[in-house]
Amino acid sequence: MSTAIITGASRGLGLALARALAQDGWRLILDARGADDLERAALPLASFADVTAVPGDVSDDWHREALIDAAGDRLDLLVNNASLLGPSPQPPLADYPLAELERVYAVNVLAPLALTQVVLPLMAEGGCVLNVTSDAAVEPYAGWGGYGSSKAALEQLTAILAAELPDLRIYAVDPGDMRTRMHQEAFPGEDISDRPLPEESVPGLLELIRSDLPSGRYQARALTTAGPA
Repeated sequence: MSTAIITGASRGLGLALARALAQDGWRLILDARGADDLERAALPLASFADVTAVPGDVSDDWHREALIDAAGDRLDLLVNNASLLGPSPQPPLADYPLAELERVYAVNVLAPLALTQVVLPLMAEGGCVLNVTSDAAVEPYAGWGGYGSSKAALEQLTAILAAELPDLRIYAVDPGDMRTRMHQEAFPGEDISDRPLPEESVPGLLELIRSDLPSGRYQARALTTAGPA
């Protein structure tokens, strides 16, 4: 049985991917900051899959160790999906509170790297690390400087890890716009009902997880027709 850690799995893309992998028979270690939300998300999956919910903050050392302990002796997949948007509405970089920016970087950049570092001894050849990114990492959207620059840093870390660890599959994947709570927080008061549900990005993630595609950056909804983006 394959084992995966998915961070940010209480809702949105993380939960949608967890449902799909549970249906495929994966053993899942699920993380989220909110214990109650995570328990509600994990309970239906636990009725037909091996699911362990480990609430906590991925930027905390003790929590990352708890995730590793729950995984056991082998890990096949790490999905670094947990992210922090930052202040909402998002301020321009000229006015961005630096303490808030440090927190965004702690969750969006340092935590994925730290978790990757501690899972590497558990990963066999061909194991997969999937870092969820954004088009804000490559497009200079006004007002997205904090979140976007954190995702740009994550993408560069991903690329360097891929160069340094050729026996693993290490991906940065842009899921595209999605109708999620975080996306709504980025556009307070606006109607985002035209955005696709997270479930529409899951097939692309599954394509990466199941395939032998080379490490690189991918767009989830273009994976059937395009290579690295």
